[in-house]
Amino acid sequence: MAKVSAKYEVLYIINPNLAEDETAALVEKFKAMVEAEGTLTSIEEWGKRKLAYPINDLPEGYYVLMTCECKPELPAELDRVF
Repeated sequence: MAKVSAKYEVLYIINPNLAEDETAALVEKFKAMVEAEGTLTSIEEWGKRKLAYPINDLPEGYYVLMTCECKPELPAELDRVF
């Protein structure tokens, strides 16, 4: 029997220069994507943290960690949308 779902951890970084409501909207968008295709186990907003090296000339980013159980196709779709 084929495995229908698996557990995943998704860590993504949002541009720290966005307004608070824009950041919340992005977090909600990705949360809704996961909930539509699987089960969201937890979501942790780590907030602004310094990056190990600048990405797109930004020294920090807004970190969000999601753990979920979903079909194997969802991580590829999240990657496409990110």
